[in-house]
Amino acid sequence: MKCSFCGTSVPSGKGKLFVRKSGKVLYFCSSKCEKHELKLGRKARDVKWTKEARKARGAK
Repeated sequence: MKCSFCGTSVPSGKGKLFVRKSGKVLYFCSSKCEKHELKLGRKARDVKWTKEARKARGAK
């Protein structure tokens, strides 16, 4: 499975699974990703170190 925020792979048995009231399931590889998504409300494309941001900027 992939981290819902940064896009890195999460090994089986590691990370956190979060279920929203709407039923959407989110997987997080670290507390850093969890905090950015849930507490701070940031979008992955706006945070430089995520795969989605690199793709949006056209970086490798």
